Amino acid sequence: MSTTTVYKVSGMTCGHCESAVREEVSALAGVSSVEAVAATGLVTITATEPLDDEAVRAAVDEAGYELSGRA
Repeated sequence: MSTTTVYKVSGMTCGHCESAVREEVSALAGVSSVEAVAATGLVTITATEPLDDEAVRAAVDEAGYELSGRA
C-alpha cells in the first residue's frame, strides 16, 4: 500500500528547481514518485512506506531549498 504526502517547499522558481527537488527526494527509500510544482511550492510524494519528515527535509535541503512543512 502506498501513501501520498504533500509538503510545502520554499525557494523553487523554475523547472530546474523542480528537477533538483525531484532528484533528491526520489533517492529516499520507499519513494515511488515525486511531483514538484514551482508555481505552488508543493511537492507531492508517493511512497510505499511512511515518510520520515526529517529525511524529506534533508533531501530538500540538499537540493538547495527549504521544507516549510506538510501542506
